[in-house]
Amino acid sequence: MSLVLTRSDALRKRAEKLFPGGVNSPVRAFRAVGGEPPFVERGEGAYLWDADGNRFIDYFGSWGPIILGHAFPPVVEAIQEAAARSASFGASTEVEGDLAELVRAAYPSIEKMRFVSSGTEATMSAIRLARAFTSRKYIVKFEGCYHGHADGLLVKAGSGVATFGIPGSAGVPEEVAHFTLALPFNDVAAVEAAFAAHPGEIAAVIVEPIVGNAGCIPPAPGYLEALRTLTATHGALLIFDEVMTGFRVAFGGAQELYGIRPDLTTLGKILGGGLPVGAFGGPAGIMDQLAPMGPVYQAGTLSGNPLAMAAGIATVGYLHAHRKNVYPKLEKLSAAVVDGIASAANERGIPLTTNRVGAMFTWFFNSAPVTEFASAARSDTSRFAAFHRAMLEAGVWLPPSQFEAAFLSTAHTDADIRHTVDAARQAFAAIARN
Repeated sequence: MSLVLTRSDALRKRAEKLFPGGVNSPVRAFRAVGGEPPFVERGEGAYLWDADGNRFIDYFGSWGPIILGHAFPPVVEAIQEAAARSASFGASTEVEGDLAELVRAAYPSIEKMRFVSSGTEATMSAIRLARAFTSRKYIVKFEGCYHGHADGLLVKAGSGVATFGIPGSAGVPEEVAHFTLALPFNDVAAVEAAFAAHPGEIAAVIVEPIVGNAGCIPPAPGYLEALRTLTATHGALLIFDEVMTGFRVAFGGAQELYGIRPDLTTLGKILGGGLPVGAFGGPAGIMDQLAPMGPVYQAGTLSGNPLAMAAGIATVGYLHAHRKNVYPKLEKLSAAVVDGIASAANERGIPLTTNRVGAMFTWFFNSAPVTEFASAARSDTSRFAAFHRAMLEAGVWLPPSQFEAAFLSTAHTDADIRHTVDAARQAFAAIARN
């Protein structure tokens, strides 16, 4: 197809007068891949339509949560029914408990939880809780892992920060960043050294158990087990940031997949079928430190809002009931598209490293294995940009950054996969000629 972006172009020019960079989230601006981003008008199943009527196969799925496809009918019906009763009460409702019970069924490590309105809120609150529970200040995070835009977590944070080539963010005081220790992912010795250098001072280790915000990077065998052992030995908490992996790589997320029980877990908008929602949770002994039970303050008027709860019950309830079919289907489709594109690149002699865990994957334009952010950063981002533009022209919308994981949904079909692989084959042919 040949993209026509007449109306999208007009909308972009208007947006540039209203929003910094014309966007409300930086990676939407396509700065890393070039060209102008289409403006989305609607989505259905595996597809997006822009303001000019162009249709795209969607491989970023609102950055992960659209696991059942856009406008999944049970989710739409649940939202409509809830909206008819009011979008917000600022008071407790029965449906909060209904969704919480579904979450506990998926995550045995979560005895009690708090709903919030975003993944950023979830991780920020989990960190505050960990510091209070341990009476310690230092946090260990990993280079390339993004845990939201709270000040202390923007140190070497991957995702949009990596896309724009900056080490952190202006406006974060050194006094705040000082208490964040950013270490290489998949390097146990670095974590051991951090605990040795800060005895009795590290409150928590927070990790994306499968990195998604530097592209998809799986944990090395034994790595997560080592983090569990080290944190337990040194009296620190282990926080799994499953905002991206939760309900995505398995019904019980990465902790089910790898058999690790963290102290705290954070979840994101997949929990609400794509609506603004998040959660953090763990054992009652830790969670009861939160007000009104304990001294740690956390609050939100829209926490547990009825629209998000209704969408979450529809989504998580469906995943629970159909998990024996959903996850094998996602595995099959993901393997087909990842392996198909890798093969197409190999036919043209284009170096490509593929990382995949379930329906979460990245094609790195890199001849070497990608095991942490430093190796991801050696990818040929100019080739990725050319690939992204060619795929968009062919009606395939990939995440607009080399440093973002791709996703698919149960709504994708074998025909979608074939079209995607064929488009990639043509894209690689053009790249090889240039």
